[in-house]
Amino acid sequence: DEGTRIGIVFNGSPLFTGDAGSGESEIRRWIVENDYLEAIVGLPDQMFYNTGILTYVWIVTNRKAPARRGEVQLIDASGFKQKMRKSLGNKRHEMSEAHIEEVTRLYADFKEGEHVRVFDNREFGYLKLTVERPLRLNFQASAERIERLRDEGAFMALAESKKRKDKAGIAADKATGVQQQAALIEALSRMDSGVLYTSRPDFAAALNKALSALGFKPAAPLRKAIFSALSERDPQADICRVHDESDGAPEPDPDLRDTENVPLPSDFPLPAPLAYGPKADNTALVQAVRAHCETWFEREVRPHVNDAWVDWSKTRLGFEIPFNRHFYSYTPPRPLEEIEAELRMLEGDIVRMLGEVVR
Repeated sequence: DEGTRIGIVFNGSPLFTGDAGSGESEIRRWIVENDYLEAIVGLPDQMFYNTGILTYVWIVTNRKAPARRGEVQLIDASGFKQKMRKSLGNKRHEMSEAHIEEVTRLYADFKEGEHVRVFDNREFGYLKLTVERPLRLNFQASAERIERLRDEGAFMALAESKKRKDKAGIAADKATGVQQQAALIEALSRMDSGVLYTSRPDFAAALNKALSALGFKPAAPLRKAIFSALSERDPQADICRVHDESDGAPEPDPDLRDTENVPLPSDFPLPAPLAYGPKADNTALVQAVRAHCETWFEREVRPHVNDAWVDWSKTRLGFEIPFNRHFYSYTPPRPLEEIEAELRMLEGDIVRMLGEVVR
C-alpha cells in the first residue's frame, strides 16, 4: 500500500492541550480531522539525557488499517521502565526489550485494557463557548471616587499639549487644561455625594446637569473616564445596557466573562469547518451545533447564573488530547493515624539531632 507511517517524539504537552483557535489546537485539529493520528504512546520519565519530564511518541500515518479508521489509540507505557546502571544527565531510566515487545503487542492488538484506551476522533473535539454576564454598576459623586478621576488618562491628558515646538502654545494649552481639570472637579463636587445611583441612565442625567455649567464640553474619552472613576461593580444594581436604551441589549462585564468547553455531539462530522457569520455555507450544521450547545448551556450553566448568555460570534472549534486524564487512577490518602505516627517519628529525629548539635 502507498503511504507513510512515522513516529514523532514530543517532549512535554504543548500538543495535547491549548486554547481553541490557538496554533497548537489548529495543529491537533488538522491531524485529527484528517484521521492521520493512529496512536500516542506515553513513555516513562527520565528517558532522555537532556530532560527528565515525560515524553510521548505520536504515530502518524496516512494509511490506517480499516479497523483503525476514525479512531485513536492511547497507550500508557509510563510504567514500562528499569533503572540504568549509570545515569547520563537526566537519563536515568530505559526500556528493556521485554518492555518494547509489550508496547508493540498492545499497539498491534488494538484492544482496550489497563494500559490502552481507544477513542473516536471526534471525542477529542470541543466547542469553546464564551459566556457573558451583564455589567452592573452603581455611581456616586463621593470625594473618594472623584479623587480617582485624577488618575484617569483622559483626565490627565487635559493638561497636556500636542504641540511640539511652540513653547508659548504648549504653556497656554497646559494652563487651559489645568483650569478645565479644576472646573470639572468643582462641578462633580457640587453633586450630592450622598446619592448612590444604581441606574446608569439616572446617573447620566444627573451628571449632564452638573457638567452643563462647564465652559467646555467633555469629549467622549473624558466622559468615559468620569463614568469609570465614579462607578463600582454592584450585583444589586440595574443592568447596564448598550446606549443606555431601556430595551437595549445587556452590556457584558469583561471581569465576569468566562468560557466553557462543550463536547462535540456524537453525530458531528469531521472535518467540518464552522462559520457563524452571515456568509456561513454550513447553516444546517451551525444550527444543529447551536441547539446542542444551548441544551448543554441550559443544563450546566443556567441553573447557577441565570443572567448569563452565550456570545455565539466568539464560538470556536478546538481539539485537545488529555492523555493523563484518561489514565488517571485515584489514590486514596493515607490514614491519619499513619501520618501522625510519621510526624512523631520526624519530631523525635529533629529533637535527637538538635541534642547532638548542643553537645
